[in-house]
Formats: sequence, C-alpha cells, structure tokens
Amino acid sequence: MSYSGEYLVKLARRAIETYLKEKRKIAIPENAPKNLFDQSGAFVTLHLVVKGREPSLRGCIGRIESPHSSLIQSTIDSAIDAAIRDPRFPPVGYDEIKSITVEVTVLTVPEVLNVRNPQDYFNLIEIGKHGLIAERGPYQRGLLLPQVPVEQKWDLQEYLNYVCLKAGLPSKAWTDLNTKISRFEGFIFTEKTPNGDIEQKKIN
Repeated sequence: MSYSGEYLVKLARRAIETYLKEKRKIAIPENAPKNLFDQSGAFVTLHLVVKGREPSLRGCIGRIESPHSSLIQSTIDSAIDAAIRDPRFPPVGYDEIKSITVEVTVLTVPEVLNVRNPQDYFNLIEIGKHGLIAERGPYQRGLLLPQVPVEQKWDLQEYLNYVCLKAGLPSKAWTDLNTKISRFEGFIFTEKTPNGDIEQKKIN
C-alpha cells in the first residue's frame, strides 16, 4: 500500500487512544518506515458510525506540507487534534473511539496556479483529483480535501466558491487574481469499520 497508508491509519488510531486514555502524545516508533519521515502534509478525518445511520463527521484537522514536520509527525499531531481540538465538535470520549473510523489523507506538495484569467482554473482543476487552497495575505487561508466536492456533489465553480469561504473570503474571491489558488492531490487511507480492515479509498 503506497505511502505506508495502513501503518499511518493504525498509528493515528493509537495516537488518539493513547492521548484519550493517558493524556500523552506517543513518540514516533523507532521502526517506522523511512518514507514517512519525508516532508509531507496529512489530514486525519474521523467518522462516527452508528448502526442504522449514515456515518457522520466527528472531526477533521490536518497540516499542509511543512519543512519543520515529517509526514509521520503530522499524522500523530493531526490525529490528536481531530479528536479533541476540532472547534465544530466536543472532544471525543475514550469510550466513543470504538465507534469511530479513522481516515488519513496524505497530501502532495501544493502547487500554486498562476493564471492570467480566473476562467483558466476550469482547465487546471479536476474534481475528485485535486484538493484546493485559497489564500490572501498572511491570515486568510482555507483548504478543502479532494474528496469534499465529490461528497458534497459540487461542480467546479461551487468548489472554488466554498474554498474561498473556508478562507474567510467572499465566495467569488477566486475571480480576483490577488487571491492565490493552489491545488494538491490526496491519497486516502481509511478503516472500513471502526478499528477494522484498512483500504486505500478511491474518490471517483
């Protein structure tokens, strides 16, 4: 499994369970695959699974590629943050984690899309393949993972609108060339059931 995805998902679950039970962050395992020490971003997404209902989002936090953090460290930190620091939800309880699936999205390095006309974005962004980052200045930045527009059934214009809103910008800010739009790809690894088998998830 590319990017040692199964390893990352198991590590993310262990990081969450250890923190919830013992209030400590796990150390990076000494025998971790070497490619996990590359500089790469990661997002951890948690879904609550209740019998008879569709799985519901329970937390999602991550980190974009950084020269100061490896993929494995980003996964550990993002897993804990998704469980206890997502402002949209109360912290996950230790007994609750047994009903939650853990998903890790490994991000490629973001690529800034330099265009002369904002309409050119429609030739450079592919729904289901590219995640987006919108930013303006040092404080306004928003990110949407590549699976989000597929799950929400957005077209490309809606996708651009929502990533701008995520950055705290007007929805049409992408039509202003002062707004920087970047794309990236995401490789998704997820538990099929809480603490169950792990698969690489196809978006389309």
